[in-house]
Amino acid sequence: MTRTRATPLPPLETWGGAECTVNRTRDEYRDQTILSGHQQRIGDLDLFAALGLSAIRHPVLWERTLRAPGATPDWSWPDARLARLRTLGIRPIVGLVHHGSGPPHTDLLDDGFAEGLGQFAGRVAERYDWVEDWTPVNEPLTTARFSALYGHWYPHQRSEHAFWRALLNQIDATRAAMRAIRRVTPTARLIQTEDLGRTYATAPVMAQAEHDNLRRWASWDLLAGRVDRHHPLWETLVRLGLGERARRIADDPCPPDILGLNHYLTSDRFLDHRLARYPAHLHGGNGHLAYADTEAVRVLDPPPDGFANALRDAWARYAIPIAITEVHNGSTREEQLRWAAEAWDVAVAARDAGIDVRAVTAWSLLGSYGWNTLLTEGETYEPGVFDLSSGTPRPTALASLWRALPRAAPRHPVTATPGWWRRPDRLLYGGRAAEAETMPVTGRPLLIVGDHASCALVADVCARRALRHVIDETAAPDRAAIAPWAVFELRADARRTTDAPHFTIATGSMPTGVAFHLPDVRCVELALDLLIDSAAGAWRFEGGGVIAVAARPSGDAAAARIDIVGG
Repeated sequence: MTRTRATPLPPLETWGGAECTVNRTRDEYRDQTILSGHQQRIGDLDLFAALGLSAIRHPVLWERTLRAPGATPDWSWPDARLARLRTLGIRPIVGLVHHGSGPPHTDLLDDGFAEGLGQFAGRVAERYDWVEDWTPVNEPLTTARFSALYGHWYPHQRSEHAFWRALLNQIDATRAAMRAIRRVTPTARLIQTEDLGRTYATAPVMAQAEHDNLRRWASWDLLAGRVDRHHPLWETLVRLGLGERARRIADDPCPPDILGLNHYLTSDRFLDHRLARYPAHLHGGNGHLAYADTEAVRVLDPPPDGFANALRDAWARYAIPIAITEVHNGSTREEQLRWAAEAWDVAVAARDAGIDVRAVTAWSLLGSYGWNTLLTEGETYEPGVFDLSSGTPRPTALASLWRALPRAAPRHPVTATPGWWRRPDRLLYGGRAAEAETMPVTGRPLLIVGDHASCALVADVCARRALRHVIDETAAPDRAAIAPWAVFELRADARRTTDAPHFTIATGSMPTGVAFHLPDVRCVELALDLLIDSAAGAWRFEGGGVIAVAARPSGDAAAARIDIVGG
């Protein structure tokens, strides 16, 4: 479908969202809103508003609001937050279940799950009857896989039948929720999110890849009423005794008004029967065939087109408006910037090609906890648009980028180099992995100044992160001719000789009398993130994070100091 000038697209919007998952593993709930401290900081919404967002995906989660049947809902938290968003002029996209299984009395395999969520949705809609946009259940297919096919989340099942029941329950819950919401607000829109990627494979396991590539559409196909006796999934549902449920859904569909497309670097998969090429933790199978399952970007050359493929595929299948509803990369700061910039650029290009893309969403505004283990153990933190390492939200370079993208304003110099997923050294497996070469980095350099050993350490880290850099051990007065975007100086008596952002890592004792040592690799990694963020001020590294000692505005002309605590 091609859009003509007679029907121009509305402006491409920027949306946002704080990671808000409340998921259950056995009898333990993990609440990202509590872990991030967002529970107590209503002022975060003003920080989000300063990014220029048009809408925010905001939770009014069943588990948090109504813990038991017949209980009195606790509206205190959503009341204050939704009122503040309304004052700020930001549309909320209200979510009711986010990778969860509901309150303790229910779960994804409970026959009462759909009815219970429908009743809760009606109460939410009555209280906030001005809200137009809704996502009753976030990523139902992904949640069903992790909860009922892989057993990671409650109710920890691992069977095809449990997977399809969990998915159908979530689809029925979405339908019930939207019916209840539209009785209050007839114009309410369903923005249905789902993680969308492609599966690639070697010939012996191509049948599994074809199944995965069909199954990826199941949430949207079901809601759109497409899964009838003519659909390729129909026989599977009939075989599992679920055909009648699928028929009822097809007879009373609830098609999305906007497809919420989520895509990550882990979304595109590659299946390979040659197990010896891969480490044991990637080995798996389907009960009939054994195969390795890894990120496609680590094997395929050229790499998959990621966002572009997902947008083209979704538009070709549905011709429904699309929003990219999660853009996040848990990585170093420059790779986070490169990923966000690519998502925006792909969305703009898709619109130029006639695809109705409405928005791109800055996800994990406050970062996230525990996603490195799929929320099954530990609470490892990864920053987002704001960094909470010091205990309070600090805007990272992503904040500046998201403000700049709609205006086509200049971007941080590190975005001139493609992300790791575009570089040859991304390849880890297969015959070409050993032949991978390093892609030349481009853009203005980072100037590294100091003694040989310290400069070499910083240069090694920069090389791994594809940050163009120049070493100047002489501290020559003409270094301004290099036109660096910043200076990374490792000496206690640093002197400012350029107008670039300037950070100092002290290698001797500081005036406070605290002992310091030459930085280790982890400290250099964190220091580079601070430098990219233009986080002017004095900093101390503690417990894997950074603590502000004496923050100064980023425009301060004085050299900023990064203090490295000895240990």
